Amino acid sequence: MIPVLNCGSQSIKWKIFDGDLRLLRERKIEVKNQKDFKEILAKELKQIESHYREPFSIVGHRVVHGGEKFREPIKITNKILKELKKFNSLAPLHNPFNILGIEIAQKIFPKVKQIAVFDTGFFKDLPKKAFIYALPEKLTKKYGFRRFGFHGISHEYVARKAAKKIGKPYKKLKIITCHLGGGSSITAIKFGKAVDTSMGFTPMEGLIMMTRPGDIDPGIILEMVKDKLPLENILNYQSGIKGICGLSDMKSVLKSAARNKKEAKLALEIFCYRLQKYIGAYFAVLGGCDVLVFTGMIGFGSKKIRDMICKDLDILKNTKILAIETDEELAIAEKIKSMIKLK
Repeated sequence: MIPVLNCGSQSIKWKIFDGDLRLLRERKIEVKNQKDFKEILAKELKQIESHYREPFSIVGHRVVHGGEKFREPIKITNKILKELKKFNSLAPLHNPFNILGIEIAQKIFPKVKQIAVFDTGFFKDLPKKAFIYALPEKLTKKYGFRRFGFHGISHEYVARKAAKKIGKPYKKLKIITCHLGGGSSITAIKFGKAVDTSMGFTPMEGLIMMTRPGDIDPGIILEMVKDKLPLENILNYQSGIKGICGLSDMKSVLKSAARNKKEAKLALEIFCYRLQKYIGAYFAVLGGCDVLVFTGMIGFGSKKIRDMICKDLDILKNTKILAIETDEELAIAEKIKSMIKLK
């Protein structure tokens, strides 16, 4: 039995799989007040324990940022946990909650191995031309500045699923995957390897997201620094779609746009336009595209947005377009099972 925990700033998801990776049970809880996060999470983990008396030896965890040091799935020790906390400031909407999940699981299941699977793992082999920032080399070495990429668990899962759906070998396809949700990213995959991705050193770069701005002129940041504005709050919680129209969930944006609210319509147009630009760029990078995949709450969940993005993109006339529901928890369980087999 393999329980998998996926903690975010506003939700707790868990799934339990049997040895053949069949889903036994799952739950998703929205956490409205972060002050209640610990208590809610502890209750959920105790529920796992009470529902399944069958012993288990491993709990899997999604961890968003592990820096250059942690890319492959790894058994969590106190030393590794201490190292992982250093990346909290780089992924503040994710890492602190991923780590909290590990710490509480350690307390409730003290004899069970905790395994971390990293969002950045899929991008470990990005070519240098894709991951290096044009900054002084001394700085990049000192601070570890580079493109890490995120949502890798999801991008890899849906790319492999897409290959199966069209009945062609994964390692012979050129695939563009769009993970669109609260956070959004796009990845170019050539013959089974990620060759470029929109998120960078942190999950703020790239596409416009629900509360994050995506690509932004660094000069704007410098101006905000001069005025001593609360940058972390603005860039992580007040920007993106919310910054344009005041709404921070896509269902509300779509409803508002349908009522001809100009700010909501503009937010949608900008969101889709940025995606079109990236799709065009990755089409060029790959030298064509066999499959374009949409996933995530928005990508999989909204045909309207998929249609808006693909409209007038003539380059896609020979490209298969798919909407595939991601399953990060299953992907994590698969990686953990592979680890066990290797040992």
